[in-house]
Amino acid sequence: MAVRARERLLDTAEELFYAEGIHAVGIERILSESEVGRASFYRHFESKDALVVAVLAGRDERWRAWLRATIDGYALPPEDRPLAVFDALAERFARADFRGCAFINTMVEAADRSSAAHQVAAGHKEALTAYVDGLLADAGRPDHEVLAKQFQLLIDGSLVTALREGTPDAALRARGIAAALLAVPALAD
Repeated sequence: MAVRARERLLDTAEELFYAEGIHAVGIERILSESEVGRASFYRHFESKDALVVAVLAGRDERWRAWLRATIDGYALPPEDRPLAVFDALAERFARADFRGCAFINTMVEAADRSSAAHQVAAGHKEALTAYVDGLLADAGRPDHEVLAKQFQLLIDGSLVTALREGTPDAALRARGIAAALLAVPALAD
């Protein structure tokens, strides 16, 4: 029963935080909608901040697993996989429940870079950059580290633009820019 209460708290908080924002949603609302009591909440989380961190950590794990599975599902050769990241993002942006990037949203709300929530969100971006770096290295790019950081800028920009425009087109435009970057020969060391 206790595990179910924890999961209900996490699921409810994630849904509400993503839809409305971390600061807009209070503990009372999470308790009411999850149908979990205050005492049970505090058995699982010492504070709302601890709940936010747990929500972000779970979302990070699931989001990166989704991206890996999606890219793997395309069954592309290694040289085509880096650009497939943008195809996956376009699929995500087309979903009716897309409300931007939970991690960018968190960094905006938790602007204090030393806060635990900000650090988890920034860690997600670092892990995503590392994943893209691996795709680029597997594709044979000797400049994979530099390109991975450039791709991350395109990813983040497409996330914000897709939210602003309400279409998946930003991912496709970012893909075009990424393809242009890949068309430039790597600089020699």
